[in-house]
This record gives sequence, C-alpha cells and structure tokens, in this order.
Amino acid sequence: MGDRGPVRWGILGTGRITSKMLAEVRGSETVEVVAAGSRTRERAEAYTAEHRIPRAHGTYEALLADPDVEAVYISLPNVLHHEWTMHALAAGKHVLCEKPYSVRPADVVEAFDTAERHGLVLSEAFMWRHASSTRRLLELLPTLGRLQTIRATFCFPLDDESNVRMRPELEGGSLMDVGCYCVSAARLLAGAEPERAFGEAVIGPTGVDVAFSGLLRFASGVIAEFTSGFGAAHMSLEAIGANGSVALADPWHTRDGLLVHDGEQIRVTPIDTYRRELEDVSAAIRGEGEPLLGRADALGQARTIDALCRSAAMGSRVDL
Repeated sequence: MGDRGPVRWGILGTGRITSKMLAEVRGSETVEVVAAGSRTRERAEAYTAEHRIPRAHGTYEALLADPDVEAVYISLPNVLHHEWTMHALAAGKHVLCEKPYSVRPADVVEAFDTAERHGLVLSEAFMWRHASSTRRLLELLPTLGRLQTIRATFCFPLDDESNVRMRPELEGGSLMDVGCYCVSAARLLAGAEPERAFGEAVIGPTGVDVAFSGLLRFASGVIAEFTSGFGAAHMSLEAIGANGSVALADPWHTRDGLLVHDGEQIRVTPIDTYRRELEDVSAAIRGEGEPLLGRADALGQARTIDALCRSAAMGSRVDL
C-alpha cells in the first residue's frame, strides 16, 4: 500500500459515536479502518464483526502495538482522552481525539508538544466544523456588518444517572458534552479568543452540571451567550451583526443544511462530517497541509472551558 495510500486507522473505544463515523467513512479513498480495540476481547470481536473491521484487539495497549495502525481515533470517556492520546503518541500513532480534548490547558500543551516533537498529527474532533452549513455561515458573516452578539444552545433529554455523561469521575456534565460545541462556535464566529467568561451551572443529583449557561466577552465587544443541558431537546446558533443576522436550527448535527439569513432561507447540501474530519486529518498525515483543528484551537477550547468552570464554581467572572 505504501505511505501514499489510505491512512490505516484504528478505533480506540467502541462507543456509539464510532458507529456513526464508521458508516460514513466506508468507501473513503483516503481512510481505511483496519482495527478496533476494546476493554475485552469479546467486545472487540463483536464490534469488528458488526462493522466489518479486519482485526480485533482485546486491550487498548494491543491496538497501539499493532504495526499496521498508523493513526487512532479516540472516543473514550472525557477523563481518558489525554491519557490515551499520550499513550498513542508514545506508540508513534497520529491521533484524532473526540471533543472535548481536556478541560486542562496544560494537557493540551503537553500533547501537542509531544506530537510535534515526534512529527505526528494531533487534532480534536469537532465534526460540526467540517460541515457545509458551517462553511456557508462563515461566508455570510461579512454581510452582517460589525458582529455584536452570538447565541447558541445545545440541549437534549437525559435522565439515566448511569450514563457516562452523568458521572463526575468521568468528567461528564452538559458543558463538557454539548456546551463545548457552543464554546467552539462562539470562538469561531468571533474570530478570536474570549477575554472574559462567566458561567452558571445547575448541578444534578450525581454531581455533574445538568444545565450550564455561559457568557463570553471578546475584545471586539462581541458577547456570546449559550446554554447547554440535559433537558428538552433544543439546538440553535445565531450570529447578529449591525446589518443583519444569520441562524442555523441544526448547527451541530448539520443534517438539514438550512440557514436563515435576514429571514431568507438558504439551503446547502449536507455532507458526511465524520468522514470529512477523518479525511482532513488523513490528508495532514500524508503531508497535504495542516488539519483544520490544531493546537491553537484545542488550547483555546480548553482555556475557555476551564474559565467557565472556574467562574461557575466561584460565582464570579474570570478573566482569561
């Protein structure tokens, strides 16, 4: 196959999100999933049989030791992202790690320093950033005049207290699970990192935030406000400028391709965003440019989420 063929990927973790990704990358000319690793041999074999993946590994270590695996997609619980990214980099593998990479900026610095030292590609997986509707939104931003306000929501119902999102020891909570999308959008649309953050959390019975609202202030004067939560389903993203507005009703899953620009509907053709992000990282691995999301974006995410968490804990604003 050589080093110009498809990048040979291994899947570290066999959660539901990987099933979505695998359905989209099947048939890609630049991505080939060759192995998957789980915590047990039985789980790994069942998963690889279901998804027609050639090799199963009964431990994460065995997957990383597979010489045919060039890159790994990590979809473990949040608290394990940094640990297993570091293990993967030490094994000489490129890494695409599911969001959020970490709430600790120092983790991001350590991981990217290690990747760069070993000539490896590392990227945080925010599939919505690769969507055709996201690209169209960015194209429309200049028509709004001076940007003033960004509003975002990402909420969905969840009341299963055994779910990993409800477990504080796994770094669950709505901010880490879905609010991070809103943070990503605010930073992207503002075109900068926030200078000030204020967060309010509603803590549920398991000890994680079941609702989180945040305000981010940017040096340009833009204010972003967002809400995430495990309640009634609601998603939105709106940018408001001096001359108009543009909104997406499905900004995160990007299935409908619909934007509303000053009351006028605009439709774009949705694309397979999971496939696009793996192809993006694969192109970077083959030396065809930088990945869409690199060190600067991951570090901005971690710093902002950290500031929001500290603000919610203290009950006061945090300057970044």
